[in-house]
Amino acid sequence: MNPAEREELARLLPSPGDPALPSDRLTQLEAHLMREITPEAPSRSARPAEDPSPSRPFRRFAAIAVPVATAAVVVAAVLTVGDGGAGRPSTDPEAVRLLDRIATVAAARKAPRVRDDQYVYTLTQGTQQIMNEGLDTFRRSDWHAVDGTRDGLARITVLSGPSGERTEDMTLEADPNRTTYRELEELPTDTDRLYDHVWSATQGQGPTHEEAALEMIGSMLQDATLLPEVDAALYRAAARIPGVTVVRDAEDAAGRAGIGLSFGDGDDRDVWVFGEKDLRYLGSDEVALLDVDVVDKAGQTPAG
Repeated sequence: MNPAEREELARLLPSPGDPALPSDRLTQLEAHLMREITPEAPSRSARPAEDPSPSRPFRRFAAIAVPVATAAVVVAAVLTVGDGGAGRPSTDPEAVRLLDRIATVAAARKAPRVRDDQYVYTLTQGTQQIMNEGLDTFRRSDWHAVDGTRDGLARITVLSGPSGERTEDMTLEADPNRTTYRELEELPTDTDRLYDHVWSATQGQGPTHEEAALEMIGSMLQDATLLPEVDAALYRAAARIPGVTVVRDAEDAAGRAGIGLSFGDGDDRDVWVFGEKDLRYLGSDEVALLDVDVVDKAGQTPAG
């Protein structure tokens, strides 16, 4: 291809942005997955979620500068990315073994008894870029209705940073696009079926199909901690997707050390972090999961 042709191709192609799946897209993919599993359920509206996704509450706020790619780089990406192409990631046997160990530990946990009138409570920690002023470090508590029929609550506490220490509450309106605990509970626990559904739901998404599928699995790991069989199936499904590698001396967004599993490259790189001894899910390098439980009321914590 001569320089003139490269220049014309670069002009026709859209400028590259942050290729990571936004949280509202993840929510839509989860809804699509649930429709495939439960076709008798009424179809959901396509409106995006109004609140930041609790599974990845900080990525959609992050201001990441992405340099404009040269035409040659764009052409290379077009030629290498795709299912079965030369750019498809390889399978890391060590990562597969670790995911199987994590799944075994997850399956052995005891599932709590959960009522429809209760709320799933999650406590996370991460950072948010405040324009050019620096990073806020904050914790976020979320309460989502188990059956998705009632409004929830988000409580964000800024621990440090340019915004100053403060706490704000906001109502999380009941969102038909968000996967509820009850819907998550209905996911198939057979690894083959779950893998097939995730792979189908993420067709044509992400920088690569593999990254999109792993992003979708990652978006469900927080609440799935309460569902041992589903949790184990998600990790075993992830083990079938090429591109995951083991990270020694990983660290979550709260600074806790552990062992990690990463996928993606550059700004798209994600690292799931687990306790090195107990293999408990600690969150990721972007969002640390400090607690997950079931409580009776929005605003209530497990400690009371």
